Amino acid sequence: MKNVVTLLALLVGILGSNVAFGQDTSTATLLVLAKSDSMLAIVDPVSLKVLARIPAGPDPHEVVASADGKTAYISNYGFGAFNTLTVVDLIARKPLPTIDLGALRGPHGLMFAGGKVWFTAEAAKAIGSYDPATQKIDWILGTGQDRTHMIYVWPDLKRIATTNVNSGTVSIIEKTANAGPLPPLGKPGSKIATRPGGPMGAAGGNWEETVVRVGDGDEGFDVSPDGKEIWVANAHDGTVSIIDVATKKVTDTLAADVKGANRLKFTPDGKLVLISSLGGPDVTVIDSATRKTVKRIPVGHGAAGIQMQPDGSRAFVACSPDGYVVVIDLHSLEVVGKIMPGQNPDGLAWVAHR
Repeated sequence: MKNVVTLLALLVGILGSNVAFGQDTSTATLLVLAKSDSMLAIVDPVSLKVLARIPAGPDPHEVVASADGKTAYISNYGFGAFNTLTVVDLIARKPLPTIDLGALRGPHGLMFAGGKVWFTAEAAKAIGSYDPATQKIDWILGTGQDRTHMIYVWPDLKRIATTNVNSGTVSIIEKTANAGPLPPLGKPGSKIATRPGGPMGAAGGNWEETVVRVGDGDEGFDVSPDGKEIWVANAHDGTVSIIDVATKKVTDTLAADVKGANRLKFTPDGKLVLISSLGGPDVTVIDSATRKTVKRIPVGHGAAGIQMQPDGSRAFVACSPDGYVVVIDLHSLEVVGKIMPGQNPDGLAWVAHR
């Protein structure tokens, strides 16, 4: 009788777990870039099986999805050799016409916010936004920093942060109120006056950049869920710099021992920070309140992209050297599964289909 009760409890637990996943993943997919294959893998986050593989253009590094879950945008990086974003129809599962960024070479970091694709252009030392509605790049701003790499845009679209790897800095770029009309520039009688961020009256408006020195080789970073702090992983130093957004100053530097750090992500509740490293076998987990390392999770021979499941139950980490993505249970902080998306996985994105 005891064995029967135990078996029934086990079955209930399994079914309950599947229902819990189904509530968050039944209409969702995970996107994984296999860089060496130049492919985008569409993955079922429940079965962890690859549903489709779609050409992703040359040297794909990062991927984001539109808010409606219908379209994916992929940066074709090449350390400045390329200047395109590959576009994928996620419903039909096929490539769409490529976006030519012109002189904005080396696109890398991506974010979808306010109906637009925000991107970095590393070789051009710039950031910009692309409007899918008009099919045009509608805003560009130069950072003046070396290797502007990753990007985060606040939900109100009034603040942007980027990491500048070779400069060892973070750019905090804030939209400011117009100060009134400027004298016309150019030929006498011209009706257009330009300001930092674009023509007067254009959507770009005025922007001010504050450059914050962090550690050497800063690349992966994230903004706390409350928007008040920026945590930056410094690959060369093995440290984590914490920036107070309000004062735009470094308030703490953690000796986290994360040399080779590639990505840093908060869990959705903001309680934990995960850091991947291409220079070590573990994913480092830091308690954001105590700012102490609570665990190092063995994942293989190095790791890159990190994606959190929105309900906070799991994290997906691309283990590039090993050719798989590990699934980490964020409650037990243990590896509970693997995905085989193709060679050299890196950029990841979560898609909630609507």
